[in-house]
Amino acid sequence: MILAAALLLSGCGFHLEGRVPLPPPMRRPYIEAPDQQSDFVQSLRREMLISGAHPVDSPGRATAVVHILTDAVGHRVLSVSAQNRPTEYRVTYTVGFSVTTTGGKQLLAPQRVSTMRSYSFDESLLLAKEHEEAILQQAMGRDLADIVMQRLTRVSGG
Repeated sequence: MILAAALLLSGCGFHLEGRVPLPPPMRRPYIEAPDQQSDFVQSLRREMLISGAHPVDSPGRATAVVHILTDAVGHRVLSVSAQNRPTEYRVTYTVGFSVTTTGGKQLLAPQRVSTMRSYSFDESLLLAKEHEEAILQQAMGRDLADIVMQRLTRVSGG
């Protein structure tokens, strides 16, 4: 019975939450990024590992290269107090990426994804708000990594 249930689930495309099966060209990716320690790149690497890929440390050993073209966080004041002090900010995290084979053949055209979040700001709670913003930025990096992973599942060719 257990074997029959497993066969039925695998036949319908079921996979464990957080585990997105990657196509063969993405099994050993190299992530080429200006900042290897950014929230997005770290989340993308973690998501790839969860999905069974084995990110490599040099393009020569890779089956595909994920080029991170943009990895930027922007801030914008949304509202100010009567004393003209910011009370609310919008944080925007934008990522641009493309995927090629190690030989340069394009597997995924350049794409841009972004996410926005707002948070309140209180000058008297500066350290707490800085921490809140860092946590928010990490969450946004994870969200963008999930979106990019979904797109990487559609990569074909080699």
